[in-house]
Amino acid sequence: MDIGMIGLGRMGANMTTRLLEGGHRVVAFDRSSDAVAAAVKGGAAGAASLAELVGALAAPRAVWVMVPAGDPTESTVRALGDALARGDAVIDGGNSNYKDSMRRAEYLAGKGISFVDAGTSGGIWGLKEGYSLMVGGEKAVVDRLRPIFETLAPARDRGWGHVGPSGAGHFVKMVHNGIEYGMMQAYAEGFEVLKRKEPFGLDVAQVAQIWRDGSVVRSWLLDLTAEALKANPELDGIAPWVADSGEGRWTVAEAIDLDVPAPVITLSLIARLRSRSTDSYADKLLAAMRNQFGGHAIRKEA
Repeated sequence: MDIGMIGLGRMGANMTTRLLEGGHRVVAFDRSSDAVAAAVKGGAAGAASLAELVGALAAPRAVWVMVPAGDPTESTVRALGDALARGDAVIDGGNSNYKDSMRRAEYLAGKGISFVDAGTSGGIWGLKEGYSLMVGGEKAVVDRLRPIFETLAPARDRGWGHVGPSGAGHFVKMVHNGIEYGMMQAYAEGFEVLKRKEPFGLDVAQVAQIWRDGSVVRSWLLDLTAEALKANPELDGIAPWVADSGEGRWTVAEAIDLDVPAPVITLSLIARLRSRSTDSYADKLLAAMRNQFGGHAIRKEA
């Protein structure tokens, strides 16, 4: 199946590789010519412009957009609306606000172009493990694009699904990230309690390893935490400054609009905001976890 890939950051590049390994033909475009060259070296066809990418795809076209949320996604979708034809489809795999996705779906529908929002989780590990995909859009369109999702997912019948109409995919991913905030905060706080019990001289890296097997708190996130602590148990050189992608904020705002009490997610967001002005071992561990699962940058201590 022909697939256009716009955005060759680390995640977009890994998705391109996985699609190529699945037997798809990928036409890749990025503002960075070096990124395009790397994709071509890996087996993709390269495009020097969005128009060239569209022209190189067989109709009906499918174009996956993997660029930052906000203005970059907005301008890309608008440009595709002018370049594509009736029957083509745009897939937004980024972390867009679901309300923007609903609006973009309506905009493209007016041109006869389908819009699919694919909430994507898996970070830098997706190439090896597969991506969790929460897909929103018209059922007939999602069914046509099924080979793409089956290739990117951990298995054809696992780790992905059509969750509802346009906007539903990014809504589910938003809540997924809100839950992730709470889980990460619980791990970070628990390990700081262990670390502070100095008379016991606890090896927190050892404890993390113990909990990985048999424990009710075992998870992939704990696996990654264990790896981070094994490599750097004192978290030396990591500033206690934790970023947020925005989806935690959206989840809290949505919970308020729906009259849903979400204290854990809300407090985990507040903890990230607080991290930007204080020193905390827990915040250092949160930053280390984000680096482990998503390759997110770590701010170095001054």
